[in-house]
Amino acid sequence: MPTVALVVADSLGVGAMPDAARYGDEGSDTLGHIAAFRPLRIPNLAALGLASIRPVHGVVEPARVSGAFGKAATAGSGKDTIAGHWEIAGCTVQTPFTTYYGGFPAELMAEFEAAAGVGWLGNVAESGTAILARLGDEHVRSGKPIVYTSADSVFQVAAHEAVIPLPRLYEICRTAFEVVQKWGIARVIARPFVGGPGAYTRTENRKDIALQPPRATLLDVLQAAGLPTTSIGKIKSIYGDRGFSRAVSAGNNGTITQAILDELDRREGGLIFANLVDFDMLYGHRRDPGGYATALEALDARVPELLARIGLDDLLLVCADHGNDPTAPGSDHTREYVPVLAWRPGIGRVELGTRASLADIGATAAEWLGVRVEEGVSFAGALRG
Repeated sequence: MPTVALVVADSLGVGAMPDAARYGDEGSDTLGHIAAFRPLRIPNLAALGLASIRPVHGVVEPARVSGAFGKAATAGSGKDTIAGHWEIAGCTVQTPFTTYYGGFPAELMAEFEAAAGVGWLGNVAESGTAILARLGDEHVRSGKPIVYTSADSVFQVAAHEAVIPLPRLYEICRTAFEVVQKWGIARVIARPFVGGPGAYTRTENRKDIALQPPRATLLDVLQAAGLPTTSIGKIKSIYGDRGFSRAVSAGNNGTITQAILDELDRREGGLIFANLVDFDMLYGHRRDPGGYATALEALDARVPELLARIGLDDLLLVCADHGNDPTAPGSDHTREYVPVLAWRPGIGRVELGTRASLADIGATAAEWLGVRVEEGVSFAGALRG
């Protein structure tokens, strides 16, 4: 049975979409501005075609590219995690989820407090690390969880693991999800942390609770056909814990990449779906182009390991779900095209052009595995030559 490894380099945009100005993102360019910030050494990704999608400052396009490359527009509205991932899997979101840049309404917070049986601190739109520095001490003193949001449609609850144990934090978040989904919010995230004053750090025990897609996705179609579907990292939660036959826990780019390699070694076939979360969480939102560059180089160093495990009938797909330009003002995602890279043994240079939808990625994975989805135009035929 063939395997498709679908890897989302979370937030690796490759330039502003034509409608970026509507989102306040005119001129955004995640990859381009990272490369302009400092020399970027990504020879393996360049050999797959990343530097051939568009010129990348300081990255020389190889004389010989072995791989398919292009870029894809987001056909739906918004620029958030869930909308991007759902569109990849063939469920385009045309009505954006509700966001609360000014904090959540008082009525929502009162309902949350009554249902969860806890008070709260915060209720602002703020960076996760900044709010820990500002409210961490007060949280430890009071025992009240910290509530905040971001550019996504998300209700985040942070708590020190020694103050609110993980089972209780997860219980609070499950209760919160029952409340906030009625307000059009797509996701609740538990954000546990540890440490002391001036040195609070988030742990890898985050837990996401999200809405389920309103229609069948690539994952549902594969499951109905009896094909294995494996989630690595936070992917499963993005689809409301639906559509996966197996889930592998992993919390950062290094462990997620290793989990992809381990799953490829199992030779089970079907879909392996992973999200490299650090790009967005640690470097995009925190506006750290140098850290983003280092993380890209770390991924690049492991590309040969990935390619070595792709069998003759298998396919590697690498893409993103939105942009998050670390040189842009604020801490929001950015409305950008995303890269599309595809590789199989023996492939030559294949230009995929500009795809009209992220759904083309899921449609390609579906055709490769012998099923069909409703949305997207597959480019599997071009990959087979």
